[in-house]
Amino acid sequence: MSVAFTREEDLEATAADLADRPISPHPNLVTEQGLALIEQELAAARAAYTAAQVQGSIESDRTAMARATRDLRYWSARRASAQLVAPGADDGVVRFGGTVTIEREDGRVQTWRIVGEDQADPAQGCVSYVSPLAQALLGKRVDDEATVAGGVVAIVAVST
Repeated sequence: MSVAFTREEDLEATAADLADRPISPHPNLVTEQGLALIEQELAAARAAYTAAQVQGSIESDRTAMARATRDLRYWSARRASAQLVAPGADDGVVRFGGTVTIEREDGRVQTWRIVGEDQADPAQGCVSYVSPLAQALLGKRVDDEATVAGGVVAIVAVST
């Protein structure tokens, strides 16, 4: 059936039936900054929900309400399951929350901070602790090698 023969309310109802955001099966480990990020997102979701409720009383915008409700459920669940991990000892071992600098076989040097899933942002140098990169590096020390993306990398610096 053509969209021309559907009611606007039907299209809106379809958009309102948003699936929940998937929640990772991994423990929700967070740094202090990661916890602050979750709390910021939760506050924004609460504000969006309140705004959608107010707007909903003025006009029927089920899509905004559904989106706000979905985000509120997600960030509430992430906050409830967050496990704050204190910074580890500065003993030269790659750990959650720490920073590691690697040198690739082609000479590129990269620095990564290993963080929780919600805080991960590779463009900012933060990778999730469940990523293959982090999994290959966790527990290593300076001068150790690891296999990353089919290549060997050398750990050149570690800090907390």
